[in-house]
Amino acid sequence: MSDHRRPPSDRLRTDVAHSARVWNYLLGGKDNYAADAEAGEMIIQAFPDVARIARDQRAFLARAVRFLTGEAGIRQFLDIGTGLPTADNTHEVAQGTAPESRVVYVDNDPLVLTHARALLTSTPEGACAYVDADVRDTGRVVEEAARTLDLRRPVGLMLLGIMGQLPDDEDPWALVARLMGALPSGSYLALADGTDTSDTMNRAIEAYNAHSAGAYHLRGPARIAAFFDGLELVEPGVVRTSEWRPEPGRSAQDGPPSHAVSGVGRKP
Repeated sequence: MSDHRRPPSDRLRTDVAHSARVWNYLLGGKDNYAADAEAGEMIIQAFPDVARIARDQRAFLARAVRFLTGEAGIRQFLDIGTGLPTADNTHEVAQGTAPESRVVYVDNDPLVLTHARALLTSTPEGACAYVDADVRDTGRVVEEAARTLDLRRPVGLMLLGIMGQLPDDEDPWALVARLMGALPSGSYLALADGTDTSDTMNRAIEAYNAHSAGAYHLRGPARIAAFFDGLELVEPGVVRTSEWRPEPGRSAQDGPPSHAVSGVGRKP
């Protein structure tokens, strides 16, 4: 039986850290276990600003979705690597601007699945669905998403903090190209990931990888920017996460540099 067909209760591991639950811990959430808290504390001790990266990335999601629904007119979203529901989820931000927006979430963690089914509820005008799948299985992701989304119309593909979970030898760049290849012209990619630009961050991730069920792979900004090859970058391009269209009245220079970059690109 393939992993996604096994009951969630059979796949739920509470004795080892999982990225979605560690991220939840870093954001101050309560949907995590002792192993996740231990891994989160280990990262915080090695790199105290890691919680800021988590918050910056969450804020980028909201800004990117508001751009896509407002300026770009996108009404369909495919959010892969959803993580545990928290404030300003993709469908909440999108439907806050355009209630008719349709959103498909994809994740492969059984705890995420349980919470998503309970908490990710749509407006009557729109739709909200959840796919239990691994990002590597692009065919299944696209097939299941097509049950809710009209893939003849533009889609906003959200990949926040997920490509770093794939090693180079799995060619995550080709994976992103396959996903974008299944979407029509006028679709957008919003992507964010941590960078290898801090020695302390690199050591923190090494400690996390030693105590987690999966590894996270930091990359240089140029290699993260390569995920947008063939796309038309939206200004200001692939930049430090806090510098991507900051909210009016807020300076991107507030606080120490965030060792993560983000960007949005349009498929011609």
